[in-house]
Amino acid sequence: MAREDSRRDRRDRDETPEFADRLVAINRVSKTVKGGKRFGFAALVVVGDQKGRVGFGKGKAKEVPEAIRKATEQARRQMIRVPLREGRTLHHDGEGRHGAGRVVMRTAPQGTGIIAGGPMRAVFEMLGIQDVVAKSIGSQNPYNMIRATLDGLRFQASPRQVAQRRGKKVADILRRDEAPKAEAPAEAVVEA
Repeated sequence: MAREDSRRDRRDRDETPEFADRLVAINRVSKTVKGGKRFGFAALVVVGDQKGRVGFGKGKAKEVPEAIRKATEQARRQMIRVPLREGRTLHHDGEGRHGAGRVVMRTAPQGTGIIAGGPMRAVFEMLGIQDVVAKSIGSQNPYNMIRATLDGLRFQASPRQVAQRRGKKVADILRRDEAPKAEAPAEAVVEA
């Protein structure tokens, strides 16, 4: 009996890791039928662990809480992992597109904060990014903005991933000013 309880506890822990969620948009939609109108709700939710994983989902239902629940479940199933530099910003600048939506994301120095609009801000907060500068160009539709943001984040790569893919060392990949400093040999002083 104790073994079954420990399995159940482990399963519960695995199914519900610490995720934060953010409701980005809620839309009331109506369908005209013979007797009048039937109303429904569509919800857009972003979910993340604030340590480099993020996902989004949409749900539709007759009631708002049910739509949010469906969107949250879908978001948890569609999470992606994004490497972060020092756990606070992106490794490099990037651009994402989806439909008419286009977003530009730039890495930022410490203390900058999240400079991004609406739906993009929700994605960065749930991802755990603390410093980023981003701009949405084109579509202001929250669905397209989130998809474009996630498209750009999919192409983020850490120096370790790039070095492994190319078969090189991390120091060879980084620029000289970013590479770990090695001690230079002392030059012999020659007197003339």
